[in-house]
Amino acid sequence: MFGSRIKLDGELLSRCRKQAEQLGYSSVEEFVTHVLERELRSMESSGGGTAADEEEIANRLKGLGYIE
Repeated sequence: MFGSRIKLDGELLSRCRKQAEQLGYSSVEEFVTHVLERELRSMESSGGGTAADEEEIANRLKGLGYIE
């Protein structure tokens, strides 16, 4: 993934590093990629869901620091 960069809050990056190490990922990038792929699959398999479902997902992603 050349040229792809995402800026993360320092605290969020620190939490990702900690989880990546604890779970045995080879890098923070690998961990974040896995988490995002899993969440996207979940969202896509739900068929879009209701507006309330979409709002809940958006709130979860905001809480995780992925979106503002």
